Amino acid sequence: MILSVIVVSYNVKFFLEQCLSSIKRAAEQCSFPESRIEVFIVDNDSSDGSLHFLQPLFPDFHFIHNEENTGFAKANNQALRLCRGDFVLFLNPDTILAEDSLEVCVSFFSNHPDAGAVGVRMVDGAGKFLRESKRGFPGAAAAFFRMSGLSSVFPRSRLFSAYYMGHLPENSTSPVEILSGAFMMVRKSILDQTGAFDEQFFMYAEDIDLSFRISKTGYRNYYVPATTIIHFKGESTRKDFRYIKMFYSAMQLFMKKHFSERGSSIQSLVLTAGMRSRQTLALMTLPFKKSGRQTKPITSLFLKGDPDPVKKLKMLLADKHLPVTENEKKAAAIIFCRSDLHPWKFIISEIAKKQAQAVYYFHGEGTHSIVSSHSSSDQGNVIEL
Repeated sequence: MILSVIVVSYNVKFFLEQCLSSIKRAAEQCSFPESRIEVFIVDNDSSDGSLHFLQPLFPDFHFIHNEENTGFAKANNQALRLCRGDFVLFLNPDTILAEDSLEVCVSFFSNHPDAGAVGVRMVDGAGKFLRESKRGFPGAAAAFFRMSGLSSVFPRSRLFSAYYMGHLPENSTSPVEILSGAFMMVRKSILDQTGAFDEQFFMYAEDIDLSFRISKTGYRNYYVPATTIIHFKGESTRKDFRYIKMFYSAMQLFMKKHFSERGSSIQSLVLTAGMRSRQTLALMTLPFKKSGRQTKPITSLFLKGDPDPVKKLKMLLADKHLPVTENEKKAAAIIFCRSDLHPWKFIISEIAKKQAQAVYYFHGEGTHSIVSSHSSSDQGNVIEL
């Protein structure tokens, strides 16, 4: 059995390092027999030196360099043609896997022959559950309730929160209509039936399109919260005019592709009108939002983890003249130091408890950075070591 992992990256060198480090740890802890994991990183012409920096650190991974930004769908398909896996995991570069994430999903496929694709529970860098972990098909009513804000007012309503399938419990395994492309594991045999990502979509909505096509084969998309990952969000794309235009153009393309096939002109008209209204509102509020990487001054850091990695990291931070405190309650930021005795799975469960008001930072052992992101609207922070 072979599992193929594909990561498409663009100017997220240090977040990608944490991601690849977590993939390596998860691969090492897989216990299913006769298994092999191959990892492909497709770099869409990053200008931050990602390939030069990361290739020596992960010599067993396959790096592909594109001389232009070909987009998410096309870059994934580029690597997919090289994959030999029975299963393929499409994974965002701004994610951190738990050590059991790969094994949980592959085992789920073994026990559920009707599963075509699997997604997992995701939290952001502040430990907040990401509702896009499980989504419904964006029909006219579901999209309207989401755009109007009613899905947030009634987050557990089957009707008003249909876009996020809010009636389904966060911690229960369930068939769902749409999975997130941030973590989407698919049977290779299903991809052979459906085709890969539709390259009409440069970025955004391609995961909705693929999920919909998988469901049409008779197989199910499953939300599996038995494992949780961190998805920092927004690291590759600034929330600017170009982002707004690309996002809503992608959604309109999706509607044109699928609703025209159904002959639902009224539904398409309602959705298009709603999308354009939402786009106009987003453009009006854009000047009042911050964008880009936020570099707030760090007043005090608390290091959380096992003694040896904490000691090593404390020395590195001292060289950078960054303030470290021994009092966790007074810390403005908490750095979680991953180690074998303090694994990502434990760290993810800790941040999900939301017991602290501090900003969370994350450092995998042996990596060259500490990363943080607690907002989907802004790019996160990086402390380079």
